[in-house]
Amino acid sequence: MTETTERLSLAQRTLELCKELGALSFGKFTLSSGLESTYYFDGRLLTLSPEGATVVAQALLPLVRASGAVAVGGPTLGADPMVASIAMLSHQDGGMPVPAFIVRKGSKDHGMGKLIEGPLPPKAKVAIVDDACSVGGSLLHAVRAAEDAGCEVVLVAAILDRHQGGSKQFLAEGYSFKAILEADEAGNIAPTAEFS
Repeated sequence: MTETTERLSLAQRTLELCKELGALSFGKFTLSSGLESTYYFDGRLLTLSPEGATVVAQALLPLVRASGAVAVGGPTLGADPMVASIAMLSHQDGGMPVPAFIVRKGSKDHGMGKLIEGPLPPKAKVAIVDDACSVGGSLLHAVRAAEDAGCEVVLVAAILDRHQGGSKQFLAEGYSFKAILEADEAGNIAPTAEFS
């Protein structure tokens, strides 16, 4: 199996699992960004399932490594299972281990008052991931938190790019942005060019 075929298989299996697990629903929904949508993607139904977690990690870990990132993080709650799965796979596959970190919505008001949890090496090149990207607010929060901690963000990635402005903003600001799946305005979802 070629690398391109393997990437496409992972993206197709991701889409199949979204449907099988009920992670994709169609109707009328209001997103966290305030925008309305004809479909809803509940990434946690995918990434908290054993096969879903595995397939997403298998799809994203090569992108993380190719970017030169030495750690992977993202915004809680959507990225929590993703970064844990990527870190675990990086330990198991014989390559360089990639530790995970999580960015809170805000700094804790007790204990150490941390905004970022987990082993984040100082001045590290990092990847920031999330389950979906619409206008990019959650991803941008995590990117800024990592940069404020002195890191260089070398990759921003999502399972699903909703094409509602977020990915364009990241690309316009000079970040590398990748997604496994993408949606058009009608809510049709397919593997992205990176995975096809």
